[in-house]
Amino acid sequence: MQAHGTSLSPVSLETGTLSSELGCHGAEEREYASENNLSRFVWFFGGIGGGGLLMLLPAFAFIGLEEEDCCGCCSHDNCGKRCAMLSSILAALIGISASGYCVIVASLGLAEGPWCLDSFGQWNYTLAGTEGQYLLDSSTWSQCKEPKHIVEWNVTLFSLLLALGGIEFILCLIQVINGLLGGICGYCCSRQQQYDC
Repeated sequence: MQAHGTSLSPVSLETGTLSSELGCHGAEEREYASENNLSRFVWFFGGIGGGGLLMLLPAFAFIGLEEEDCCGCCSHDNCGKRCAMLSSILAALIGISASGYCVIVASLGLAEGPWCLDSFGQWNYTLAGTEGQYLLDSSTWSQCKEPKHIVEWNVTLFSLLLALGGIEFILCLIQVINGLLGGICGYCCSRQQQYDC
């Protein structure tokens, strides 16, 4: 339980920090961001909000499970941490929805490609027509003229968010299963105690 929280805390902080840093400085020149010439999926804040700040709630809840003791729950004095385990499911479900949001935004950002200036001097999603095939064919990346290296930046940002969001999703899913088993079966209670719950 606590291991999930201590694993989730740095991942969520890294996801938020990474997306913040790449979102602000990734396009080499800040003018593109101020002129709203970045992919719309950058502005959905999948990394800062979904994979970052919202993931701190389940992370701290999982860390706190080690100290929680809900003795007396369900009219039984010997239920131990069952209530805490069942309540951790709520925090894990928040984590699943937050990391799911991060994964969906990152997937859509990768599929659509970057917002860039094409060879005709127009801002658009030049690589959107490739249906994500531009990821496998780097020769198509030259269709984006400005900002420089925007395709690499777009692929790096959304690939990392996809991977980190997937790790967060898996950790929260494990906690849901752990919480169900612990709440129903009394998993986290001491073996020396006798239960009639």
